[in-house]
Amino acid sequence: MMQGGLRVGEYEIFWLNGGAFALDGGTMFGPVPKIIWSKRYPVDQENYIRLLASPMLIKGPDIRILVESGFGNKLNDKQRKIFRVQRDWDLVAELASHGIQRAEIDAVILTHGDWDHAGGVVMSNPEGVPELTFPNARHLLQASEWEDIRHPNSRSAATYWPINFDTLAASGIISLVDGNATVSSGITLRHTGGHTRGHQALFIESKGERAVHLGDLLPTHVQFNPLWVMAYDNFPLEVISRKQELIKQAMEEKAWFLFYHNPFMNACKFDVNGEIIAEWQPSA
Repeated sequence: MMQGGLRVGEYEIFWLNGGAFALDGGTMFGPVPKIIWSKRYPVDQENYIRLLASPMLIKGPDIRILVESGFGNKLNDKQRKIFRVQRDWDLVAELASHGIQRAEIDAVILTHGDWDHAGGVVMSNPEGVPELTFPNARHLLQASEWEDIRHPNSRSAATYWPINFDTLAASGIISLVDGNATVSSGITLRHTGGHTRGHQALFIESKGERAVHLGDLLPTHVQFNPLWVMAYDNFPLEVISRKQELIKQAMEEKAWFLFYHNPFMNACKFDVNGEIIAEWQPSA
């Protein structure tokens, strides 16, 4: 029997398989010394740590929303080796296991355009031709993020890959957001910046319950400390400031923190001291 999702008021959240991979632990924990972070996060002999790409399916009374899209099925052999792919993207089949066809997704929310978050919006079909994975969905990004995706600088070009966006750009189903926006009743987006210039976060409020997805501002529970930023962060001082603000607010509201990269838990609640007081574990 399929495990039920995390309930946040009238919404139910499920985590799906968008792939598993590994990155250098030092890069993921930036200025934090390995002797400190390695006590809290398993690391192999080559300094690599395991990460998930777990898109979130949000099911509401009249809407089906996908948050993030996994890294997709278009990685070449060199990329698979570089990113040490451990589990392949299987998002379409995962949705089907919930009785949902990919054409039935109403909205896709991307916190930002990095390959591991946005690679699944365009898929390679059985003939090897790129096509929209969710052809009837609004794809919501910050306008500033989309500008950088289409005109990357020398740093962002390494993660904003045209193969993930060219088909989307020609589709006419992009909904660009400038700041804050409402996606559905109780589901809102807020520009945060920090990790990328146009990074955004997702907030859910329904029937007195709350959840927040801070994207790569908080990739796992281990980065709870606002000072634990990543070398991948383009504007680390912004990350620190936004984390201080948003984590404090979410804790005061007893909100669930939703994770995309976390192999240890899908979601949790923190107390005011940063101790985990509730967890939502990945299904077996």
